[in-house]
Amino acid sequence: MNSKETCRSELRIALRQLSDRCLYSASKWAGEQLVGIEQDPAKFTPTNTRFQRGSSSIRRRFRTNDITSSPATGMSYVSTPVLEEDEVIDGDFYLLAKSYFDCREYKRAAHVLRDQNAKKSVFLRCYALYLAGEKRKEEEMIELEGPLGKSDAVNRELVSLERELSTLHKNGTIDPFGLYLYGLVLKNRGNQNLARTVLVESVNSYPWNWTAWSELQSICTTIEMLSSLNLSNHWMKDFFLASAYQELRMHNESLAKYEYLQGTFSFSNYIQAQIAKAQYCLREFDQVEVIFEELLRNDPYRVEDMDMYSNVLYAKECFSALSYLAHRVFMTDKYRPESCCIIGNYYSLKGQHEKSVMYFRRALKLDKKYLSAWTLMGHEYVEMKNTPAAVDAYRRAVDINPCDYRAWYGLGQAYEMMGMPFYALHYFKKSVFLQPSDSRLWIAMAQCYETDQLHLLEDAIKCYRRAANCNDKEAIALHQLAKLHCELGRPEEAAFYYKKDLERMENEEREGPNMVEALLFLAQHCRTHKRLEEAEVYCTRLLDYTGPEKEMAKNMLRGMRSESSFPSMDAEHFPP
Repeated sequence: MNSKETCRSELRIALRQLSDRCLYSASKWAGEQLVGIEQDPAKFTPTNTRFQRGSSSIRRRFRTNDITSSPATGMSYVSTPVLEEDEVIDGDFYLLAKSYFDCREYKRAAHVLRDQNAKKSVFLRCYALYLAGEKRKEEEMIELEGPLGKSDAVNRELVSLERELSTLHKNGTIDPFGLYLYGLVLKNRGNQNLARTVLVESVNSYPWNWTAWSELQSICTTIEMLSSLNLSNHWMKDFFLASAYQELRMHNESLAKYEYLQGTFSFSNYIQAQIAKAQYCLREFDQVEVIFEELLRNDPYRVEDMDMYSNVLYAKECFSALSYLAHRVFMTDKYRPESCCIIGNYYSLKGQHEKSVMYFRRALKLDKKYLSAWTLMGHEYVEMKNTPAAVDAYRRAVDINPCDYRAWYGLGQAYEMMGMPFYALHYFKKSVFLQPSDSRLWIAMAQCYETDQLHLLEDAIKCYRRAANCNDKEAIALHQLAKLHCELGRPEEAAFYYKKDLERMENEEREGPNMVEALLFLAQHCRTHKRLEEAEVYCTRLLDYTGPEKEMAKNMLRGMRSESSFPSMDAEHFPP
């Protein structure tokens, strides 16, 4: 990693340049990384020590390697020249246009700059036209189809923008920000190959524009596409690769990158949130909860990413913590999609599914492409047994992101509820391809194979084995493997899995019908194979239960008295 001072000085300049071009999302990102760089202890004062806090303990707790701020051996980064400003003659017009832009009067901003030819003015004019087209497209979608409906509305400025930006690109009179906008236009026009080339050119020329990196990431849908990019070796590339690995479900690789970046950006809330996201995908919920608690202590008005935290609290059934989080985001900004999803999760956990759907729909009114809201709303419709509505919600989710395994899984569940296992199996296969480490998906696919229509028990066994190897926390796979092998007349395999399931239940101190079933089978199996002492142990444990299994155990013990290798015992030795 470059020296901290180098990163700090680059980000300070980039923050001003990005803000001056109205790229506020990229400017915010740069600012967050700027204050995430560890300060020089000699410069600390009571007013600038805000980031000397406990997040470093989180970093140390979850690091897998010893990470320092110095680069790995042989690692070096290119030096990217700072962009020179060219705005002198057009300064007054630019300031007026920027004021209109900040007031969301995009057409007026573009009109003011119609005769200005400086690169900065050309970018702002084109960017204003692009956003004016997006604004009009959103209005048409609401007018034609309603706030949640599909629409054929398009951004009508794209054709003219593509023509103008293409000419500037060919003439070599376009700056890195213009290249970013050109790539964005090409992507929206469906020309993804050229969009990738143009966006790579943009980030190589000006690597501090995070929105350009984000757009590039969105059109790199395979590791092959990612590897083919000809990117300069700037430190911003590490941020890009970490985020891209996460989207490509390479979560361990993503974690390694973010932990490396923490050597310089020790107090970056962004990096902490991304680490939490990767661990969430790996279902390490306890660690995720600790990180989000620390994030909220450091940034109490944060709403971004908190919907993921609410998913963790929902999965762990933490009523009080989820209630507190919902109240907190409601008081901070109740009209954010994340806030609506958190409140929706809260009502879902309370079993108030209609009210939960209302908040998910509200989130979608605020952002129609908010993926989590579509998926979670589908879950609620499944709970309400409204399968057509659930299918529609899940389909909207996969239209937005075909890599959302939760939506594919939801589609499988919905079709399973409708008694259509062939369709369900198709969607379960898609979900498990995207998230092969999730035992729940393998179990769902196995249960689909077990249905009367399919009855492919060998395939079900393969799925249950994968689930057992993926940390099956619900403890379903081992028990089902034992039952299936028993059904297929394979007593040795059944005994193996019953014994493994029994050991697991003992370690977790769980009781229940599964334990009784395992003890009874193992007792009978051992008796059949003349392992009478082992059979006695299982039968004796069954005597502690009430019901028919206790009588069966007594009968087995009495029956074993006649075996010459087994010590005699009297019925009075059995508990009543």
